[in-house]
Amino acid sequence: MPPPAISTDLKASFPQEHVLLLTLNRPNRRNAISPALSREIGSVLAWFDEEPSLWVVIVTGEGKMFCAGADLADWNQRQSSGRSTEVEDTATSLHGFASISRRRTSLKPMIAAVNGPAYGGGMELILNCDLVVASQDAVFAFPEVKRGVLAGQGGIPRLARSAGHQLASELLLLGNSISAVEARDKYRFVNTVVDPASVLPTALSYARILTSNSPDSVQSTKEGLLFSKHAHIEEAVQMHALSAASRRLWRGRNVKEGLAAFMEKRTPKWTDPAKL
Repeated sequence: MPPPAISTDLKASFPQEHVLLLTLNRPNRRNAISPALSREIGSVLAWFDEEPSLWVVIVTGEGKMFCAGADLADWNQRQSSGRSTEVEDTATSLHGFASISRRRTSLKPMIAAVNGPAYGGGMELILNCDLVVASQDAVFAFPEVKRGVLAGQGGIPRLARSAGHQLASELLLLGNSISAVEARDKYRFVNTVVDPASVLPTALSYARILTSNSPDSVQSTKEGLLFSKHAHIEEAVQMHALSAASRRLWRGRNVKEGLAAFMEKRTPKWTDPAKL
């Protein structure tokens, strides 16, 4: 099935086998996310989740900015007109900001290639990615308290879990910016910091390693990580063992191929996972 039609605000490409690259393409608006762009991202990611030949997605931004968060001009217009639906929108949102920040059902790895500053909702979507590559020039902030709004699409609990209560409070309540190195070493939501020209190549290198592994194993392992966020250890182990992704792994072709390749001292030839 071909990918859904999208506007020029979002670019979708396939830079490597099994890899989808999504580029936020509103550089003149600092790659801020409008409601329409959020719906487009959601549509493409729903297609990605159902496409067996795609195993990894990378998200990056066009130009010098990764993502400035919500489109505040659009938000101001809605508030000025008296159309305040934030409570209902947040409560009923399935996948959160940019259709990413609360996405919790996809078992395929998502990599953030942070090419520049990430603010507000841009931070929230990064915190829900599995791997984060950041430019040494990137800065990160939750400036919502300075604008009278709220980082309410998953960023608060995710940052509290990665950084701890006090450090999360420092970033969220003060609204100050931090560097990429601080994001990696102090707040622990960035995996690696590289020079600006190496951001996308490094993300693609991560994707290449991921796709050299069994997609069944990678996706089932990610599911185990997701279970670990919401359950105690033994409960998470039991839920994982009985899941459809685990059954697919143990009963599929790739486990046989991986073990045979090991015995025969050759590189395994993985096949697309069966649909769950």
